[in-house]
Amino acid sequence: MNYNNNIIIIDLEATCWNGKIPHGQVNEIIEIGICVLDTTTGNITKNDGILIKPIRSEVSMFCTELTTITQELLDIEGVSFEDACTKLREDYNAHHYTWASYGAYDLNMMKNQCRIRDLDYPLSQNHINVKTLFTEVKGLHKKVGMKGALGILEIPLEGTHHRGVDDANNIAKILDWCLKNKRR
Repeated sequence: MNYNNNIIIIDLEATCWNGKIPHGQVNEIIEIGICVLDTTTGNITKNDGILIKPIRSEVSMFCTELTTITQELLDIEGVSFEDACTKLREDYNAHHYTWASYGAYDLNMMKNQCRIRDLDYPLSQNHINVKTLFTEVKGLHKKVGMKGALGILEIPLEGTHHRGVDDANNIAKILDWCLKNKRR
């Protein structure tokens, strides 16, 4: 594996509600889906979902219906956000590599949660917004969601939509297509 050609793909899931955020709760990251795309071969490796136990909110029924993630699952298998950041640094060397996400939500959410928790940002400052890149490379007039992009490319959605571990893998496929079809 040639590490110089790797891009880390991240997709976050966060606590969410159908309507207003309940008093005293906030949107918090509950899963960091991650994988590594080798831009030379198109191989996708190190696909993982880091489950994170929220400290200022609880997983709503709406959130569980959307993501399949339950509060009980996070209570049992979740790690702290700080430990998740450490894993990104140590297991992925994430601060050394360009990283990508579908849209700006993940970028903003990571930066905000690190700032709020007074933690060092574990990712590189080099970020690719795959949603914008796909729109440009495909020559679309309007941005589409990840599922829509997969449909346009006739790539089947693998796994569960709105599970970070699966969406990161699907986003990597879109990014791979973009990089292979980008006008030089």
